[in-house]
Amino acid sequence: MEPIRLQKFMSDAGVMSRRAAEKEIEDGNIYVNGEPAVLGQKVDPDKDEIRYDGKRIYLPDNTEKKTYIVLNKPRGYVTTMSDELGRKCVASLVEDVGCRVYPVGRLDKVSEGMLILTNDGDFANFMMHPQHEVPKYSNVRIEGEITPEQVKALSSPMEIDGYDIRPVAVTVLLCEDGHSTLQMELYEGRNRQIRKMCEQVGLKIIRLKRIAIGDIPLGTLRLGKWRYLTAAELTSLMPEAAERFRISERPEVKKKEEEKKKHSGSQNRKYNSHTAAANRGSAYGRAPKGARRPKQ
Repeated sequence: MEPIRLQKFMSDAGVMSRRAAEKEIEDGNIYVNGEPAVLGQKVDPDKDEIRYDGKRIYLPDNTEKKTYIVLNKPRGYVTTMSDELGRKCVASLVEDVGCRVYPVGRLDKVSEGMLILTNDGDFANFMMHPQHEVPKYSNVRIEGEITPEQVKALSSPMEIDGYDIRPVAVTVLLCEDGHSTLQMELYEGRNRQIRKMCEQVGLKIIRLKRIAIGDIPLGTLRLGKWRYLTAAELTSLMPEAAERFRISERPEVKKKEEEKKKHSGSQNRKYNSHTAAANRGSAYGRAPKGARRPKQ
């Protein structure tokens, strides 16, 4: 895509008018690739990361077919579609989707787990806005045993990078063999938020894995693989767009859902056995109580 002026980008994204965007640029409230934007600056929507009020802004996609997938991101991949430093990008894991999709939110290079990608800008902007309260669940393994004081500190209001973040729900899943496993429920996604929170209270993270978004668990999706989100899953995330999601649902996904309903008993038994096998001996892969299975 050809570069366009930043104020036009903000207007096309439906965030604000061009005049309002010019004022926000002058006030230093819009960032491009981590740097404060300047008046007259041009951006490439395919390559540049534009953020306003701490949220990434996307252009709505004008293609007729909307695509929504979930990826199980491995460690060692950056959450971008291209990287000037030559690092491995999640783009290489979704090349067979058949259209260009981009991440909704991010996971840092050394984190793993659930990542949603789409070509629907409206959906992406909805998911990124804290007011819509779509929770993200992560399991975090740390060195040593966590103290009640540290749990209380993590669950209390904190300041990250000059911002007052919303309180995070913290549950201790396991304490044994010189480490603890926590489950953290976030409604924001500031850069490396969990890592910075743990650092503030003196905790060292060994492993961080996002295991659910909303009521949708990562489940048994293999590392590095992706699948389509169903209309039911999408509607649980963005209820007001239910009809659009039914229209956009791919035939192969719809057929699979119909087969699931026909054989719901055997499918449930299969899910439970897979979940038990994945979680046996460890709380690390455990999904939150309200997100073990998508609500249908």
